Amino acid sequence: MQPGWYYFGRKKDTADLEWVMWFSTFREHILFALSGHVLFAKICSMLAPQLRWLCFASGLCTLATFKCEPFVTWQAGFVEEDFNLRHILFYGGCGFTVMRCVSFALENCERREGSYSFLDLLQYNFYLPHFYFGPIMTFDKFHVQVNRSVESRKEGEMWNIGLHGLLHLGGILLVDVLFHFLYILSIPTDMKLLKHLSDWAVVGLAYTNLVYDWVKAAIMFGVINTVSRLDHLDPPKPPKCITTLYVFAETYVYDHLGGNHVDALKELVATLCTFGVTILWLGPCPVVLLWASLNCLGLNLELWTAKLFSTEPLASFEMAMSEAMSRRIRAIFNSFNFWTIVLYNIVALNSVDFAKVVAKRLLLKGFPFTTLAVMFVTYCLVQVIKERERRQALLDDPDPIPPPPAPATPTPPTPAPRTSATLSAVTGRPTPATQPIVVPTKKKAE
Repeated sequence: MQPGWYYFGRKKDTADLEWVMWFSTFREHILFALSGHVLFAKICSMLAPQLRWLCFASGLCTLATFKCEPFVTWQAGFVEEDFNLRHILFYGGCGFTVMRCVSFALENCERREGSYSFLDLLQYNFYLPHFYFGPIMTFDKFHVQVNRSVESRKEGEMWNIGLHGLLHLGGILLVDVLFHFLYILSIPTDMKLLKHLSDWAVVGLAYTNLVYDWVKAAIMFGVINTVSRLDHLDPPKPPKCITTLYVFAETYVYDHLGGNHVDALKELVATLCTFGVTILWLGPCPVVLLWASLNCLGLNLELWTAKLFSTEPLASFEMAMSEAMSRRIRAIFNSFNFWTIVLYNIVALNSVDFAKVVAKRLLLKGFPFTTLAVMFVTYCLVQVIKERERRQALLDDPDPIPPPPAPATPTPPTPAPRTSATLSAVTGRPTPATQPIVVPTKKKAE
């Protein structure tokens, strides 16, 4: 805790070192670097569009100011303390650089004609918004987008970029308010205080910590993505909101190795490779190893369970159920899965001790009232998410409705017979028909 808003007499929660580093300690440096990048890129695009690589040269020069005099002394005046976090910046920049060099090397090996130039690597690695802050944009996508000759924007795109920038600014202010009034990051570190909190407070604290971690990632991704979109790039999208996640498979991206996530062996190899790289990235300490092992187990156990329920006689039982009953049963399992995701991830976000306290309050001390109440609320949340996903799936891939058959011979006007689609629309229940494609299948609904 540190002194915060003087006029309100509030202290500030400074438990999140990463947030403090980017939005407090080095705030002026980041604003200076990103603003200079945007202005220089705009001038170059207006005066000499064919020399856009100058933007990357300016990025190189800007990054050099972190180590060169007299810029270091001048920038040190922006910070009240010494550069205690400079080693984090160094390792962070080196880590991103290594990952970008790996992407460049892999794409260069797969290229059939010739090789990419060293200048291409410099452009890719020293693109200023992505250098320290991420996200990792693979070289193939970056190379294609940065060398596009036509740079026209869609109608309303600048308005959309400005709106997203304002939303991210609002998110930063909201987090600042959160740090001055709720202290959700400092409370889990005090085990004595946790003993005096109710079960609901402890469970809610675990959930809000996970939501905060997503908000932080969304803001950090969003600010950089806004700058990248001004450069006509299409950067990676922010992570999916934790509130809408109830399966492990949507929490991590490993599709290149895992494929369509149906083969158990490929899934195991994909998860081991994914978390192996993550362990090297974060550092092989006990907490990281425990977090990676738990999430790797969760991903594979999820697939094994799905395969078990797809075998006989369990598959026949589900097919005999109505669509609504099938979704209810799945939502029950997903509710427990959701809190497994929460418990596994607060191990790394907070501490192992806090994860133990949450597990005891939720499953042992709070049983049955707190456990059933929390699971019921989670069950309702999962049902809402599933319904939203079902409607979105129908919008993205609507089922074709066949035209009504034309009469063979002219007949007196009679009421049109009700088809299975009409009966389904009237009664609200699917009816058997020769063309059941009107009704979404269970697979799409799930």
